Amino acid sequence: MIYPLPYKTKQFFFVLIKLSIVVGAFYFIYQKLVNNDALSFSDFINFLETNTVFSTKNILTLLVLTCFNWFFEVLKWKTLVASIKKITFKNALEQSLGALTASLFTPNRIGEYGAKAIYYTSHFRKHIMLVNLISNFLQMGVTTLLGGIGLSFYILKYDPEINYYKLARFLVLVLLVMVLLGFGLTKSKFTIKGFSLEKMKHFIVVYPKNKIALGFLFSFIRYAIFSFQFYVLLQIFKINLSYLNAMSIITSMYLLASIIPSIFIFDVIIKGSIAVYLFSLAGVNELIILSIITLMWGLNFVTPSVFGSYYVLNFNFPKNQD
Repeated sequence: MIYPLPYKTKQFFFVLIKLSIVVGAFYFIYQKLVNNDALSFSDFINFLETNTVFSTKNILTLLVLTCFNWFFEVLKWKTLVASIKKITFKNALEQSLGALTASLFTPNRIGEYGAKAIYYTSHFRKHIMLVNLISNFLQMGVTTLLGGIGLSFYILKYDPEINYYKLARFLVLVLLVMVLLGFGLTKSKFTIKGFSLEKMKHFIVVYPKNKIALGFLFSFIRYAIFSFQFYVLLQIFKINLSYLNAMSIITSMYLLASIIPSIFIFDVIIKGSIAVYLFSLAGVNELIILSIITLMWGLNFVTPSVFGSYYVLNFNFPKNQD
């Protein structure tokens, strides 16, 4: 016979899980910063100090851009989830930052789906996960659209060494796999958390189009902000690239990095490797690019996750009458 756990024991394990998430997130951040094979932490700090990155004006500019970046991410979540349940901006902020902290060390931020859904009662959670899927698709759509344009300009300007035959063969293979996978899923009774593909398709089709339009707009604004933040860092390090030239490289980098599966904590490594190659053809020093990538990661993900840890530690399950 299995006896239910006492209330205090459940509370103890619940607190332990929350602490484990926060400690785990901070541990991975620490490991990434201190044990980075591409850029040692001491070299990174020394490089910043010698390039006056820590001036008050620079810090304020970068932090303001970070705040605007996350403001529009929170606003997008508030807007998209309103079709399921209306929430305040404060609720959206708590869910967005708390989910970021909880998903920091999960592959491709997959943990974000469950982390956001858990803020709602059980009858909302399946739909919340689908709303989060729509949110990520919208951001990926902007990345793909602008990245494709930027990559085209980059190839025309720098003419990188590309084996177009191998690339075409790879793309055809990927497309074939996707078609076969899609066909197989439609013929099977595949479900995600009790949601069949037919129900998922219906949910997306009937989802309010004005919400999708606003979500796409906020995704575009977010993209414009953090890509401009990257350009600001290039200017701080005195890199002589025009805005359009720099943007063709930056958008290409985000496109290529976004299509490579990764554990989110190693996202900085992937972006760094791609960025070093792309910017090398423009004559930009490797140390500068690796430092910028690390700063971008710290500003837009590490810093918000620190605030998100507060929401994780103060999280309580929603009441049934919600």
